[in-house]
Order: sequence, then C-alpha cells, then structure tokens
Amino acid sequence: MFKREELIPSAEEILDQLPLPAELKKIKAERDGLASSVIRGETDKLLVIVGPCSAHESKPVLDYVERLGKLNEKVKDRIVLVPRIYTNKPRTKGVGYKGMFTQPDPKSREDILKGILTIRRLHIDAIGASGLSAADEMLYPENYAYMEDLLTYIAIGARSSENQMHRLVASGIELPVGIKNPMSGSVPVLLNSIYAAQSGGQVFKYQNWQVRTTGNELAHAVLRGAVDGYGNDIPNFHYETVMKVIEGYSQTGLKHPAIIIDTNHSNSGKQFKQQIRIVEEVLGNRLYDKDFKKYVKGFMIESFIEEGCQKEDVVYGKSITDPCLGWADTERLVLDIAEKV
Repeated sequence: MFKREELIPSAEEILDQLPLPAELKKIKAERDGLASSVIRGETDKLLVIVGPCSAHESKPVLDYVERLGKLNEKVKDRIVLVPRIYTNKPRTKGVGYKGMFTQPDPKSREDILKGILTIRRLHIDAIGASGLSAADEMLYPENYAYMEDLLTYIAIGARSSENQMHRLVASGIELPVGIKNPMSGSVPVLLNSIYAAQSGGQVFKYQNWQVRTTGNELAHAVLRGAVDGYGNDIPNFHYETVMKVIEGYSQTGLKHPAIIIDTNHSNSGKQFKQQIRIVEEVLGNRLYDKDFKKYVKGFMIESFIEEGCQKEDVVYGKSITDPCLGWADTERLVLDIAEKV
C-alpha cells in the first residue's frame, strides 16, 4: 500500500520557482560544449569527472567545487573537469541513505520537495562559485527533469544500465551520458544499452507526456569493474579488458565510441587509494596503443576534502558513503593527468 505524504510540484513549476540565472546559463552552455567535444573526439583533452561519492551536505560540496574551479585554471588546456555532485544514491540492499534528493539532511527525515530545492540551489551556487557545471547519476529517470538545466554530464549506474526507462530517457538527452557496464560485466549488454540510448524514434510516457526522442549520439561506455557470483570484484580497466570493449565497439557502428574508466567501485575494490595507481596504468596504456588512446577519453574519480569515509556526518568534507581520495591526493593526481594527456 502507498501512503501519500506530500504532493510534489511538476518540474516546470520547480524550474520557474528556482531558475538558473541567465549569466550562469552561458557558463553551462560553454561547459556542455567542452564535455561533448571530448566524447565526439573533436579534442585531445581528457574528461575527468571527479568529486564525492555522494553530496550529502551543501557547504563542504561547495568548498570542494570551488577548489576544483581554481585547479581547473591550471589544467583547462588539457582536461575538461566536471565536478561530481551526486544527489541520488543506489543502495545494494535497497535501504539506507538514498541521497540529498530524498533526504537533504542525512540526520533528519526524508523530504523530497526540500531535497529538490536544496539540490537546485547547490548546483546554481556551485556554477557561480567555480565556473563548472556538474555531473549526477540518473538513478530515477523521472527526476532528471528537475535537474536537466543544471547538469553537463549524466551517469547511468551498473544496476540501472539494463533498465528500459533509463535507456529511453537517455535517448532524449543531448549531453554526454555515461552508461556503466552492468554488475555482471557483460560487454554485449553494455553495448546494447548504448545502442538503445543512441537510437531515435523512442516513444514513451515521460512527465505526463507522450514523447518521441531523437537519440543521443553522446551515450558512451563507463567501465567500473564487475562482481562475480561469489561477490568478488573483477577489474576491467586493464589493457586486455579495455581492448575487448574496443573490439565490441568496432563491430557495432555506434557513433562517437568512447570509454570512461571509473577508478573506484569494483575496479579498485573500493580501496580508494588504488584510484591513483589505476589512473597511472590507464595513462600508460594510452601512450602504448593509439587505439586505446583514441577510445579511452577520461576518468571518474571519487574524491572529497578528507580521505576515506565515515558512517555519520561528523568530519567536515568526508564521505558518508564510499571512501574517497582526499584533496591533496586529488590535486596531485589531476595535475599529473594533465601532464600526461
């Protein structure tokens, strides 16, 4: 049984209530173009999506993104930096903290309307403070409409990549959408998901409308590692496994084939310090093989102000979900990536 608690206004009403200012729309449009140019292969820059596993509190996230904005001035000739402001969190067992969208204060009760408004203010403030527009995970496709004017990059997680609605909504987005390999690691399933997202003419119900999509040629692969039937992590960032994905891509005719390496999750076994080693290995492989370099266009890195994680929000700027790199390591790593692009 569903117990109705509060009527949530439509996306149109929320966007009218809390719009993105005109001067920030110009910044976002420029950032959209930069991120899209990487996926299209129009630039040799790398796309680096970096930030907290989950954005659970506005103040430290803004602090972090401001730091990224300053770092961006040092690396923008070689890297397109996109902050992770992830506000919807999947839960392996279906329970627990589900992100700022649902629970804007992790120490208080769920309040979705407050969550939507809190997230919009956070994104608007972040763009204004840093000059960078962000990435988020499209965990609930219907919720994307509340954020569609704010995001430059959209991720579809491993548990969602086989879902019909995620594929359909992705086909109507005109921005880079990174689709993670499913938990099984299946490359054919991953490529089928990208094919569906790139396919136009999809008709379905979205936000109380029958819609028809044009297809998203910027949908692409994100390799995050896999989990076997016994719960063991299986990395897929190594040269041999990435080349298998490239081989699959070459047989599909998909537009703008691109691969982003997720350096955490099953690739690192959630050993957050391993993200540094993983990036270095991938950068070395880009130098070794021109096809590897052509297809591998960036990284997803989990990072926050303080390294590691905590169960409750006690330490400022420390993740309350998966463990992250700290700021000092992050800054060194981003500068290193810029040197080796």
